[in-house]
Amino acid sequence: MDGVPVIRTATAGDLPAITAVYAREVDDHVATYEYSAPDEAEMRRRWEAIVAQGYPYVVAEIDGRFAGYAYASSYRSREGYRWTVEDTVYVHPDFMGRGVGRALLQHLIDDCTTRGYRQMVAVIGDVTNTASIALHEKLGFHGVAVFQGLGRKHGRWLDTVQMVRPLGAGSKAPPESA
Repeated sequence: MDGVPVIRTATAGDLPAITAVYAREVDDHVATYEYSAPDEAEMRRRWEAIVAQGYPYVVAEIDGRFAGYAYASSYRSREGYRWTVEDTVYVHPDFMGRGVGRALLQHLIDDCTTRGYRQMVAVIGDVTNTASIALHEKLGFHGVAVFQGLGRKHGRWLDTVQMVRPLGAGSKAPPESA
């Protein structure tokens, strides 16, 4: 297991692994405020919806093994937000600390920049998720807000961190399809 992360487009064949990684996060952690882990059919529906909207959805492999997944999606549904995406990154526990999250997020940044998006937002579940905050900072995100007690899970109130990173010219120039 000395390989480097290889990033590729997610396929239906990745859904069992994606579902398992997400279920662990739902059940044991606070990166997501969802209480009940969705089954594979629901994860397929979500994956299909994101891909149908034209957003990137990718997986990382190391030495042929599933190491994590990431996707970009709409930050908000209103038309004025159409140049802003939200990133989502999950790493399989066996591959934490091996550059998987960084490779996935960098791929999303590059892909979304190429697609003409101008801002990427990270919505991070709880201030205790220091690894995610540090990852985003390393890739050019800066904190814009901490919403105290915005969610509740596992018997406690959770703060939500929001970070943002410009893509391309960011907000310094109008997008080409404005």
